[in-house]
Amino acid sequence: MSEEQQIYRVEGISCTNCAKTFENNIKHIEGVKDAEVNFGASKVAVTGVATVAEIEKAGSFEGIKVVNNPNEKQKKEPFWIRNHRLIIAAALIIAGFFTSLFSDTADLVTTLLLALAILIGGLTLFRAGLRNLTRLRFDMNTLMTIAVIGAAIIGEWMEAAIVVILFAISEALESYSMDKARSSIKQLMGIAPKNATILKDGREQTVSIDDIKIGDIMFVKPGEKLAMDGIILKGFSTINQAPITGESIPVEKQLHDEVYAGTINHDGFLEIKVTKKAADTTIARIVHLVEDAQAERAPSQAFIDRFASYYTPLIIVIAALVAMVPPLFGGAWLDWVYQGLAVLVVGCPCALVVSTPVAIVTAIGNAAKNGVLVKGGLYLEQIGSLKTIAFDKTGTLTKGTPVVTDTKFFTEDHDKALRYLAAMENKSQHPLAASILDYALEQNVDFSDVEVNDFTTIPGRGIKAKIDGVEFLVGSPKFLSETVEGDETIKTSIVQYQEDGKTIMLLGTRKEILLAVAMRDEPRTESKYVIRKLHELGIKHSFMLTGDHPKTAEALSGELGVTDTKAGLLPEDKLNFIKKYDKEYGNIAMVGDGINDTPALAAATVGIAMGTAGTDSALETADVALMGDDLKKLPYTVKLSRKALSIIKQNVAFSIGIKLLALLLVIPGWLTLWIAIFADMGATLLVTLNALRLLKVNAGEENNTELSAAKQMKQAI
Repeated sequence: MSEEQQIYRVEGISCTNCAKTFENNIKHIEGVKDAEVNFGASKVAVTGVATVAEIEKAGSFEGIKVVNNPNEKQKKEPFWIRNHRLIIAAALIIAGFFTSLFSDTADLVTTLLLALAILIGGLTLFRAGLRNLTRLRFDMNTLMTIAVIGAAIIGEWMEAAIVVILFAISEALESYSMDKARSSIKQLMGIAPKNATILKDGREQTVSIDDIKIGDIMFVKPGEKLAMDGIILKGFSTINQAPITGESIPVEKQLHDEVYAGTINHDGFLEIKVTKKAADTTIARIVHLVEDAQAERAPSQAFIDRFASYYTPLIIVIAALVAMVPPLFGGAWLDWVYQGLAVLVVGCPCALVVSTPVAIVTAIGNAAKNGVLVKGGLYLEQIGSLKTIAFDKTGTLTKGTPVVTDTKFFTEDHDKALRYLAAMENKSQHPLAASILDYALEQNVDFSDVEVNDFTTIPGRGIKAKIDGVEFLVGSPKFLSETVEGDETIKTSIVQYQEDGKTIMLLGTRKEILLAVAMRDEPRTESKYVIRKLHELGIKHSFMLTGDHPKTAEALSGELGVTDTKAGLLPEDKLNFIKKYDKEYGNIAMVGDGINDTPALAAATVGIAMGTAGTDSALETADVALMGDDLKKLPYTVKLSRKALSIIKQNVAFSIGIKLLALLLVIPGWLTLWIAIFADMGATLLVTLNALRLLKVNAGEENNTELSAAKQMKQAI
């Protein structure tokens, strides 16, 4: 067997401590060089030589099962099969309770029934606890094992059995809750079909996606899901991309458009050329990145783990002192040993340890389901603490494509001016030329009969050509400054357009100006709302970074409500601004298109890439990726992050508080094993359920009302 890393999906990991124990057990297998258990994704990566049987044996203390295929969907067993030991143990305890109601001759039967309940219900607990004791490793399994055995030794069989059964119930509930937290990943895994119809050997065949190669032709009927990423060769349809981008409205797709596995074809028959293997599709990479993100420990989780490593031995010392010191001053040994055992149970760090990862797993999974890819717990926490966000302008706050907003004629022959302008721009490769041509087509301008000669591009200034023997110029006011100089009317128009943040292109000769065209990269419909919403959420500073003219930038900045603007910036200038701000003022996020803004995205505390579905570079470099080209997801992400931070703090405070409260009951001698296990189980259950509230944070709930109102107003106008 090769020593390359093998990845397996596992079933039955109910807690982070169990995951750590499982990981350590695998590392002790002969031939294994390293092992890493991903608790959030229920996966294990093993480097070295190990069989599935050996890995399962390492997890036998928890009844962990190994699935060969890491992408295979987990089988759901009925509750009574998954928890058969728990049910048998509960039945034995009930039987023991009834036998204890009879005469003293039934004591032996009661003890045997309760002992069997302890052994059956606590089998996995004792396996892990006793193994940990031999290795001097102290976790919750170790504490519970000592407490149960100690209770049995001092004759508290009923309480020992109740502790075992309640602990087993707590584990089952925690496992169920973690399954709920992982549900987003399970949904993502099941999105793409496992088979597809392709053209093979000249005919249509249904094959497994693992057998499909790049370049194969895939057929998708209306209503079917796409199994692979690809490019449309034939057909036209609308496709629901919500599983990938979180977009609620289906997107029109036509010839040569890119499509993604897991999306739904609505109403057209499509022939698609496959461009990626099954393991490399956008949805497969999203699942992989999200699972890695869920495995990445957040700063708060790393702190809790370090704290627990000191906390658990401390609890053992406190329990030993409670059991041994009071009897030295006249206390009853059995009573204080019992109190010491109760301290062990109530001091179990389960609730504390699970308080952070369950929140991180839930939040990252919910974000992925809503089209936001957060690359780790670190970034999830950092987003929540942000006070400053910088935005790239073009393509982020604006649509990225300039449109003609105004035309001003300085000649009586309007038709001639437009035809000459369109004919010249038709030969230009300048980005603004396409916008002018689009406008000409909208105005039904026919320039087919205009003959353009001696066409020349003057880099950075404009173009010139001869029409009917006369030289015409198209370009900026600076390019035609000599012609503009003597006309105050033209000057006034130019200044007005510039103050409105518009770019001006002039058509003229060496003697006169015929036409001024004003263009602007229009802001996205949602940009103003998003900026306002972010400010309401506590973002104090919002910067717009752009290479545009300062007047253009200032006009747009005022319209959108951005607090500050930096104009005339090259990509390296944006990078330097982010670095300087971070050094002088602290954390700052950068939102950009993920390509030309990559340096600034990498330098920011959190880099947020826009519209990255299928863009490999953005998925790899950004800390957060908005999978749809939808800026509205940004306030949702900030809100989700802050909710997650709040829940983590609540969980940690509650976990420690409930234990301190229970430990205070030791002073009057009121702490019992029953109270201890209820405190521990209750705390674990409550922090888990509290974290699951993150599943209810909805990406659309904040803006649906406002956007629908905006649409109604637009329709009314």
